Amino acid sequence: MTTGSLGLRSSGSYGSLQQHVQNGVLAIQTTPPLGARKPSKMLKDKESLFHWICKFAGRKKVGMLFLSAISAAVFVWVLYVGKGEDTQEPLRIQSIRVNNSMHISYVEYLPIYVEQKKDNGSFSAIQNNVPIDRSISQAPPPPPPPPSPVYFTGYTLPHGNPCESFTWPPPPSDKKRTGPRPCPVCYLPAEEAIALMPNASSFSPVIKELTYIHEENLSRTEFGGSEFGGYPSLQQRTDSYDIRESMSVHCGFVRGNKPGHQTGFDIDDSDLLDMEQCQEVVVASAIFGAYDVIHQPKNISEFAKKNACFFMFVDEETELFLRNSSELDSSKKIGLWRIVVVHNLPYTDPRRNGKVPKLLLHRLFPNARYSLWIDGKLELVVDPYQILERFLWRKNASFAISRHYKRFDVFVEAEANKAAGKYENASIDFQIDFYKREGLTPYSEAKLPITSDVPEGCVIIKEHIPISNLFTCLWFNEVDRFTSRDQISFSTVRDKVRSKTNWTINMFLDCERRNFVVQGYHRHVLERRTPPPLPGVIAVVHPPLLLNNETQNKTLPKVLTEGVVVNSSSRKNPAKRGRERRSHSKRHRKVSASARDIS
Repeated sequence: MTTGSLGLRSSGSYGSLQQHVQNGVLAIQTTPPLGARKPSKMLKDKESLFHWICKFAGRKKVGMLFLSAISAAVFVWVLYVGKGEDTQEPLRIQSIRVNNSMHISYVEYLPIYVEQKKDNGSFSAIQNNVPIDRSISQAPPPPPPPPSPVYFTGYTLPHGNPCESFTWPPPPSDKKRTGPRPCPVCYLPAEEAIALMPNASSFSPVIKELTYIHEENLSRTEFGGSEFGGYPSLQQRTDSYDIRESMSVHCGFVRGNKPGHQTGFDIDDSDLLDMEQCQEVVVASAIFGAYDVIHQPKNISEFAKKNACFFMFVDEETELFLRNSSELDSSKKIGLWRIVVVHNLPYTDPRRNGKVPKLLLHRLFPNARYSLWIDGKLELVVDPYQILERFLWRKNASFAISRHYKRFDVFVEAEANKAAGKYENASIDFQIDFYKREGLTPYSEAKLPITSDVPEGCVIIKEHIPISNLFTCLWFNEVDRFTSRDQISFSTVRDKVRSKTNWTINMFLDCERRNFVVQGYHRHVLERRTPPPLPGVIAVVHPPLLLNNETQNKTLPKVLTEGVVVNSSSRKNPAKRGRERRSHSKRHRKVSASARDIS
């Protein structure tokens, strides 16, 4: 009888088994034979059984029968093992993972067969159902995202508030006074305005982070600019108007480790420390070149006196004048004003030096939320919190400035500056031509709702957020590069920023500005004016020289002991025409000026 092949390769290739069939027995050699050791009896029985299976497995019918027996044995074994596991683990908890983040575990009702002994001694199988717990357990969630920032979005006054239905009264009927004048403004009481101060900042469109360029090695490659401003190139100027979420721009103070410290416009460390501690509202002004006199704020609430900061920047010349006049002592305070002396001024022109604190208060007061700038010639007569509520918070604005009372076109403003000798005509023309090449056009109704291109820049009300800080940085860069007349560059910067964002400026009426600040005279004008006579002293007033026997129609002024001159004449001189009237009026003014002298 021959044996069938088991399908094993007989070749001696690598990885095959060397096979030999001798006398119908398959011998598989895996290790070298051990000739010195005698195989055991049990090993001989196993080898005989194995040889017998291999001998008859090659037959077809026997092989099928053999495979069936093996399958039946495996089936019985699976049933036995499965039953044993069921009796030991009645609850089967299954777990499902959803999206690799959530585990859903549930327990099913599983039948358990338990043998119970009856009274007659027999046993019966009963089924117990174990309740299924289908509770859902979730893996610990990932940490929540940071809360979205909260912004101030404005408010509406309560119904019935007087300011809600406030309307302007008709203009005064005095036709003789045609110049600018204040108009009524509805302010909330100081206590209510303070209570409405926003807890959150206003939204800053597009730009969220603003940093400032710092350079030590500066070189001037193009026209305009200064070391204090960093000489930004025209390409850098163009890039600064491409508003992005994160920006770094020139904004003065390009040298030194912080504004006011070895940057130009240097400030003592003790003053810088006080400025850094200003947290909420700062009211600021400046006098350089002893050009103005200090005016004390009026009608200021006790809360504002304690919480708002009042800073007046002066140069060394003004400091000397104040000390010689005994106004300034070691306390560095004059009334409400905290006096800060500035050293190493970056410009020779006092008016240009004044633009540093005017436009860069957010750099000098890094922790302040709001600022109110007023020119040195102005007197503040309304509480700063009332001003902020009326022109920023109630309007949901972050920047407010008044329009010019008369002019609203940049080209007209430029001609007026040249006519008044405010700056060199050639420099003004160069600046206007540069802006024209960039697209500047005269103001027209097409710009509505913008109502003016020319501000009255003596007052600026501002919230310190990235977009408003960027605007004043770019505005300062124009003043640094071109003329110091900031009214000329205002609309160009505003329109460029507005074209990239939806940010707007509250340009209120000039008569409203005149409601909360009173405009005074510059110091040199006040010094030319003769002081009034002291009470109780008789002032001798020389009458004007009269021509053509006009003494017959003229009554001399009457002098009272109180020092007030009252003209008792009720008759008017006949009107004169042409050159005669003009020459007489000039002479009358000259003589009247001398009549004010006190002998």
